Amino acid sequence: MTRTITCLAIAAALLVASAQAFAYQQQSASSSSSSASVPSTTAKKKTVSKKHHSRREPTQKAPTPARISEIQSALARNGYYQGQPNGKWDSNTVSAMQKFQSGNGLEPSGKLNALSLQKLGLGSSVAGVSAPKPIQPAGSKPPASPTSSTAPASAPQSANSAAASSPASSSASASTKPPQR
Repeated sequence: MTRTITCLAIAAALLVASAQAFAYQQQSASSSSSSASVPSTTAKKKTVSKKHHSRREPTQKAPTPARISEIQSALARNGYYQGQPNGKWDSNTVSAMQKFQSGNGLEPSGKLNALSLQKLGLGSSVAGVSAPKPIQPAGSKPPASPTSSTAPASAPQSANSAAASSPASSSASASTKPPQR
């Protein structure tokens, strides 16, 4: 029996000690979140984010020598690059790219961009193209304009302008839309 009482007394003492330690921990945590320690917390976050940014690699990298040779070959096929493709982006390649860009209605910067690669036949068919504009279904009315007095007169005009504004969808919409009367 005395053994049980001793064990209970020890357990109670440990419980009281852990409760006091917990209360002290709560008290120190609330005092550390006061305005005196906020800058140190903020400073830690800033240093962590700075380290993160310094390790980040750029998303766009220089083309490989094989890709540069491919571009030089395409420029040579079109008559803009003279010589054998060497895989180096040198002054001959820059001047050939400038000539190609000015000959194709692009800004003659001499730098690679999506439209230049597309015109050379080396780029994606959707690179540099904006998203298609939504067209209104044939059954819905266009929004009434304040100058328009009749809705039927403006309906064919808006349908034609919608088809003209998105050339990619005009062929698809021309084949699926019935002719308007």
